[in-house]
Amino acid sequence: MSGKGGIAARLYRGEANVNVVGRRRLWFTVAGIALLIAIGSMAFRGFTLGIEFEGGNQYNVPSSVGSLASVEKAFGDAGVEVKTGQTVGDQQYVIKTELITDTARQTEIKEKVADTFNIDPKQISDSAVSTSWGGQVTEKALQSLVIFLALVTAYLVFRFEWRMAVAAIASLLLDLVLTSGVYSLVGFEVTPSTVIGFLTILGFALYDVVVVFDKVQENTRGITGNNNSTYPEAANLAVNQTLMRSINTGLVALLPVGGLLFIGAGLLGAGTLKDLGLVLFIGMGVAVYSSIFFATPVLAELKVREPRLQAHETRVANRRAALAKQATQAPAVDSDGTPIGSGKSAERSELAGASPRPGVRPNSRPGQPKRPRAGGRPGSGRR
Repeated sequence: MSGKGGIAARLYRGEANVNVVGRRRLWFTVAGIALLIAIGSMAFRGFTLGIEFEGGNQYNVPSSVGSLASVEKAFGDAGVEVKTGQTVGDQQYVIKTELITDTARQTEIKEKVADTFNIDPKQISDSAVSTSWGGQVTEKALQSLVIFLALVTAYLVFRFEWRMAVAAIASLLLDLVLTSGVYSLVGFEVTPSTVIGFLTILGFALYDVVVVFDKVQENTRGITGNNNSTYPEAANLAVNQTLMRSINTGLVALLPVGGLLFIGAGLLGAGTLKDLGLVLFIGMGVAVYSSIFFATPVLAELKVREPRLQAHETRVANRRAALAKQATQAPAVDSDGTPIGSGKSAERSELAGASPRPGVRPNSRPGQPKRPRAGGRPGSGRR
């Protein structure tokens, strides 16, 4: 039966419908507001850059001296600003501070911290990171991003069409800006691992968009040859048919990343996993949203501007109006489906109410007893 199956099967057959493309103005408004917030935060609040980008010093302290909070306090008491502190494994703490170029000052800080915990200053190692290294990482990442987007655009134009390429690139840029906005709003530290994570989420986001677009292309192939549905309706059906797949793919991808972030970095204290896990978790979540509620609506908005699809949409609307008018003007029918007032109906009514043929008497009349046959009377017999 048509109603059988779960929600995924009903969405695939078109029996259930989530009107994504039809409400594209709503999704564009949501995306626009989110973009304004993200860009505003990046413009006025900025980013919390790691020492790899703004320069600084890194100190490795044995974890046997006490808690991470006590180590951070010791560096603060030594007169240096602590940027971040994290646990690496179960043997040492990594403390990142402001940039100190004076070698004597670096030695003095190490000695003060060592005196606080009664350890040899040689047990505390330090290194300085200049801003040039972070600049090189950023430059290489931007070059990789440009090359990636150029290759993706060429592939999508060859595999689909230029409108799908534009919609996919717009979706990828939305992922990057919104993920960056979250980092700016919350104040997460930006490290080289974060930059690598940004490039990683682009591949995941592109994969989901290509799957949806492949179904859109299948549903809309030769759509102008019939007047049953418009391009946005066929594209919306494709989104519904891949909706559960997109959600399941996103959940399956987010679960291990969430484990990496919350268990590895949170519970086990593997601080080196936090930077990569955080950007992957945020970016993949945003990618699931953009692949469903942004990429295909952008594609539909570009396609409906084509003259041939506008003419097709007019034909579909006219056909539906004619069918609706025909349904409202349909004649009434009797029990066997014959239209009332037609020739057959009138003839049947005339025959039903006509008198018997001449020379034929009815056997009985309502309310009267049946007459005996000729030649015989009640109570008498023939001899």
